[in-house]
Amino acid sequence: MTNLIVRGGRPLRGSITPSANKNAVLPVLCATLLTDQPVTLHRVPDITDVRKILDFFGNLGSTVDMNYDSGTLRIRHGEGLNPKAAHLPLGMRSTLMLIPPLLHRFGAASIEEDATGCTLGAREIDPHIEVFQTFGAEVVRTPEALYISTPKGFASSDHWLDYASVTTTENFALCAATAKGRSQLTNAACEPHVQEFCAFLKLMGADVSGVGGSRLTVEGVDKLGGAEFTFADDFHEVATFLAMGAITGGEVSVKNGASDQFPLLDRTFAKFGVEVTHKDGWSSARIDGRLQVRAPFTTNILTKVEAAPWPYVPADLLPIFVALGVRAEGSVMFWNKVYEGALGWTQELGKFGAHAVLCDPHRLITYGGKPLMPAAVESPYIIRVAIALFMLAASIEGQSTILNAAPIKRAHPRFVENLNALGADVEWVYGD
Repeated sequence: MTNLIVRGGRPLRGSITPSANKNAVLPVLCATLLTDQPVTLHRVPDITDVRKILDFFGNLGSTVDMNYDSGTLRIRHGEGLNPKAAHLPLGMRSTLMLIPPLLHRFGAASIEEDATGCTLGAREIDPHIEVFQTFGAEVVRTPEALYISTPKGFASSDHWLDYASVTTTENFALCAATAKGRSQLTNAACEPHVQEFCAFLKLMGADVSGVGGSRLTVEGVDKLGGAEFTFADDFHEVATFLAMGAITGGEVSVKNGASDQFPLLDRTFAKFGVEVTHKDGWSSARIDGRLQVRAPFTTNILTKVEAAPWPYVPADLLPIFVALGVRAEGSVMFWNKVYEGALGWTQELGKFGAHAVLCDPHRLITYGGKPLMPAAVESPYIIRVAIALFMLAASIEGQSTILNAAPIKRAHPRFVENLNALGADVEWVYGD
């Protein structure tokens, strides 16, 4: 068990540089398997999911030169790769994005166990299987695994998603990049990390258009080449550190090369009395006295934070706003329109003394501003929930424990070191 010990009540202050977005890094790593040419990536974070995929590549026989100190990866998937070693890494959703490159390389792949990532609620693999099938893949289910093959290679596809899924959109692009002909996806996801991933595909020589919109078009090419690419700042991590500073009554400045992605997030912070400013490539958040919910002009409704596919507030960030809602005076309704059952973790809030009511599998109301006390709380396998629980612990005087906080390491390198540099008192503790 990996726990966080938090000695709270200390305002976080200072400046910090965020890491790259794992939701861009992981699909890009998978895409490198589409070429046999050298690829160089900069700002690759030292997180558990990256290590799992690089170990997978090493087992295949790829040349992997990763410098975690500098964040530079040099990788080449040359000749002589071993398909018998293609056992997908477990414990992360992005393992599904290895399927198209494996089909491209070997003509076959298998899913031996359900592909899981954060326990965000009901998450199905059917949309991914449908994408593979629409490109001509054959799928056979046995008690041991799902076997997927492309005996004739990838054909072109015209597909319409049930909903704008990030990973399914990326899987479509991975298949379409080398498919024969023109492929089109309707209801495509358009999150910043999807756009960053598509930018990398284009550097490799893929012909992709419509990026950032709901209709993605890809003209298949015969072969993709090598590339050199530098990852951008993670807007999730920028927002998270801003929220940490605000909830502790401090002020944290975060390097932010993507402030154009923040207008809606800025307005969402403002609902809790947090003012976010952007200047000279840096973002900062401050509060005037205390956190307080801004009442809506429509007097018969609650202030709401609605999370849905981009350009809504991202569902990944909803937990940090729940933490602000618990602390801010007033009531807020939170609505996760993406994952059913993703708010079940909020029962842990009561251990701090917080008042929150789960209305249904998608909606939660917080009654904030109540006195809170330190506690031992347990995080589900959800990155930003572990962080939300940390945020509350950090805002409360006394010692709290976040049990099973290991998911944080899937997205945030040097998490404890960065926080302690900002004035926190937190440490990892490992046990049974």
